[in-house]
Amino acid sequence: MTPVKLYPPRPERVYLFGTCLIDMFFPEAGLDAVRLLEREGIEVVYPDNQTCCGQPAYTSGYHDEAREVARAQLGLFPEPWPIIVPSGSCGGMMRKHYPALFAGTPEEQQARDVASRIFELTEFLVHVCQWKLEDKGGEEKVAMHTSCSARREMGLADTGPALLAQLGQVELVEQVRAAECCGFGGTFAVRHPQVSAAMVEDKSQAIEQAGAEHFVTSDCGCLMNIGGHLAHRGSDVAGEHIASYLWRRTS
Repeated sequence: MTPVKLYPPRPERVYLFGTCLIDMFFPEAGLDAVRLLEREGIEVVYPDNQTCCGQPAYTSGYHDEAREVARAQLGLFPEPWPIIVPSGSCGGMMRKHYPALFAGTPEEQQARDVASRIFELTEFLVHVCQWKLEDKGGEEKVAMHTSCSARREMGLADTGPALLAQLGQVELVEQVRAAECCGFGGTFAVRHPQVSAAMVEDKSQAIEQAGAEHFVTSDCGCLMNIGGHLAHRGSDVAGEHIASYLWRRTS
């Protein structure tokens, strides 16, 4: 049974773990996450030496290699501040799998401490900041895609939609395949390209058939996969990380 997570009061400072995909492909999403938090009066500290959370190696079965990558992250967050991750996938790896990955090692307690301070961005905005939004954009129909890790590992199917529902000019449309995987799955898309392609085609069709003019997600892997497929098939539906979408709509 997954224990109930007790949320702390709003802190003065947090760490940001930026993720590989934000660093390499979607830096604006990371910057917008910082802007959202700073606008709430929270100081954001970004450790310069952070790299990957270790998930690609871990989910491919290379646990020793994943441990080496993850070990390099453990010492980056010495202060007892929350660690905000704008990705349910990386957040799930760090919160759910670090304790088991380091069980029986000298870093076990350090890994448990880091795991206990991991918060996915939308989770933090809803449950810790108790964020109230003022929509400054025009009317738009939007579909929300919640990643498998955010939905199933972290139990955060509702936090993204809860934020979007506060935007008065945004109609959150429901896609028939809302709970289905987009087919990315990190190395899954490389190992099983035909299956992955069929899954993202189903997901893309569902978003279009829902009447969405835009789709948002809290995971850049899903954003890259769905957005790239929609662009490849000539769709007018564009995608955006939820941090960038919320910053744009409320600024």
